[in-house]
Amino acid sequence: MTGWFERTVVATDRLPLFCFFVGVIVGFGFIRFSVRMIRARVRWWPGNITPGELHIHHVVFGVVFMLVAGVAGLVIPVETTSWRAVAAGLFGIGAALVLDEFALLLHLSDVYWSEKGRTSIDAVFVAIALSGLLLLGLRPLGANEFLTRGETDPAQFAGAALIGINLTLAAITLLKGKIWTGLLGIFVPVLLIVGTVRLARPHSPWARWFYRGGSRWAERRRVRAAARERRYRQPIIMAKIRVQELIAGRHDLPLPRPTRPTRPPRPPRR
Repeated sequence: MTGWFERTVVATDRLPLFCFFVGVIVGFGFIRFSVRMIRARVRWWPGNITPGELHIHHVVFGVVFMLVAGVAGLVIPVETTSWRAVAAGLFGIGAALVLDEFALLLHLSDVYWSEKGRTSIDAVFVAIALSGLLLLGLRPLGANEFLTRGETDPAQFAGAALIGINLTLAAITLLKGKIWTGLLGIFVPVLLIVGTVRLARPHSPWARWFYRGGSRWAERRRVRAAARERRYRQPIIMAKIRVQELIAGRHDLPLPRPTRPTRPPRPPRR
């Protein structure tokens, strides 16, 4: 095991990336354990940090960790791999804390335990998956040619063209509502080809743009997309939700109702 780690991670200068990967997993695991204990109201867990009446969300600590680790990564010499790895691990912990409240940043509302809060879990899973693929040595198509060749080498221009094509197909796939296919396809291009050719999801931007017309072609596409969503996509989503609830807890609370500001009483007329 030690020999494999030395050959695969240390010798290939992936130790900082490995520490970032571990930091994301450890940070996410810790904070989800913490919020579930807070939600269960157990006595032996310290609970939320609320100086006065201010509730400090853990995204604040995540931003601080990322800033400290990011600046440290810029200051630490490149040859000091061990300290760069420590900074990368701290950056991963901060990233986990930020992504765990991604839904709060997206909606600018405390939707942590509501249905919309599942977006945070998806964001963390995406970060773990993409960093794991990078750790395994996978790179976007054309990245090696673009980064390792000289400025005038024709292979670099070919690499840039491949990256452009890859990103274009990824954008189309994402617009069709296939998030995982679009992101993982950056590293496995065959997924992008499949995602680009296949039908879009019914509520995706692509479907709103091209499946809403009155033509027979648009109607057939809309009906087929809805049938495919019910038959294939919904069971997969339900399985994903069960995995999310097993790891991160249930997200079934209703959204808090916005409170209207109270007006001060008017002074009596004289």
